[in-house]
Amino acid sequence: MYIEQYLNEEQDPKVVEKLVSKLKDMLTSGEVITYIAVQKKPAVTLLPDCVVITSKRIILCESAKLGLTTNFEIFTWQDVKDVTFKEEFFGAKFTVIPQSGENLTVEYIPKVQARKLYQLANEALERKREEQRLREIELKKAATPPVMLKSLPEELPIEPPLKPEEEPVLKTSAEQEDEVTIKLKKLKTLFEKQLITQAEYENKKNEILSQF
Repeated sequence: MYIEQYLNEEQDPKVVEKLVSKLKDMLTSGEVITYIAVQKKPAVTLLPDCVVITSKRIILCESAKLGLTTNFEIFTWQDVKDVTFKEEFFGAKFTVIPQSGENLTVEYIPKVQARKLYQLANEALERKREEQRLREIELKKAATPPVMLKSLPEELPIEPPLKPEEEPVLKTSAEQEDEVTIKLKKLKTLFEKQLITQAEYENKKNEILSQF
């Protein structure tokens, strides 16, 4: 079994090999193991606990019944709210904070391995949060009705040009007083105002009538 990829920070090869043989039957389609951290107590660690990070989950493994069995606490990245670690004199405490339920802690994780766990777990959580954010955006888009644009009529009706106001029709000459009548009226007005004599009036009147 190829386990060298999980021994970068001096993990116990025997513990890793035994654990990987159990995990390979638990992985879902497309799921791969990313990192394995192995507990290391100050004294001899006969039955160490482990923390496993995969592409889809984080798994806390606790040895039980003298190493004959293993208890697994499994969380998908969706079920994890956060992870923390605290370095101590001997190793570090690595804690998983689930969305619901109690926090779970594994002690005596080598400090280098605890840092790596923290880094990889946070990267996985960030990816999951980004996927969730994009999913929510898509759901909002799907729930928002499309804006319907009002279609313009294919052809606007053409209004006929307004007819210019007709110019007032001038009265015909028949409707107007003729020139002779006007002259006679003017002539009579002059006579009545005594601006011309009776003789002048008669002479001028005869002259105008002769033009008719």
